[in-house]
Amino acid sequence: MSTYQKPPKSLMRKVGKAIADFQMIRDGDRILLGVSGGKDSLSLLHTLLHLKSYAPVKFELGVITVDPEVESFEPAKLKPYYEALGVPYHYCEQPIMEQAEKHMDGNSFCAYCSRMKRGIMYSTCREHHYNVLALAQHLDDLAESLLMSMFHGGQLRTMKAHYLNDTGEIRIIRPLAYCRETLTTDFATDTQLPVVSDSCPACFSVPTQRVHMKQLLAREEETNKHLFPNLLHAMKPLMDEVPQADD
Repeated sequence: MSTYQKPPKSLMRKVGKAIADFQMIRDGDRILLGVSGGKDSLSLLHTLLHLKSYAPVKFELGVITVDPEVESFEPAKLKPYYEALGVPYHYCEQPIMEQAEKHMDGNSFCAYCSRMKRGIMYSTCREHHYNVLALAQHLDDLAESLLMSMFHGGQLRTMKAHYLNDTGEIRIIRPLAYCRETLTTDFATDTQLPVVSDSCPACFSVPTQRVHMKQLLAREEETNKHLFPNLLHAMKPLMDEVPQADD
């Protein structure tokens, strides 16, 4: 199994700019990256490893997988891969789908699963003294969230690129916030990253609002090549809740 892969300059530039614009990584940070085994989280892992090797800001990096115990999803098989990369690996199992059937309000398994996973990741950060949690959502995800919030919630909001958790002791960052999904897809394909297929099969079992928004954006982009740059420009004021380091 191959291990470290150098990210392309196109991906590094986008990630580097997002990190700089939002001051995501600071000297001495201990960063825990959520990895599902999908193309986005694996691409971000290699990008952060590359950044760690040369950036003037020194930081530590670990990874965490929260296994919701969904049938056919087997993220644990990548444990030797993370070990070969030399990153501390935290693996947490919880029967989230089974719990959702008993306790979920409404009909969004994805939202319930996300909340449960986030709680486990926060607990792991506290237990192992990580002060930053990195997540691998990209620009396409942020754009889809913006439309979902406006269309279904009547609110102007999207995923944050940089924010504090409710108790204020963990910073959450999304270094792929400026990256199109095509960048991670191409990187994963070109370097044959060991992507775990159907990293969330429960979410793909039925059509979702997010899938509908993805299709809508794809249709619009066919006639407007500036669609995503324009959406990013509109979203930037909504993407940061953390004071600058020197404020």
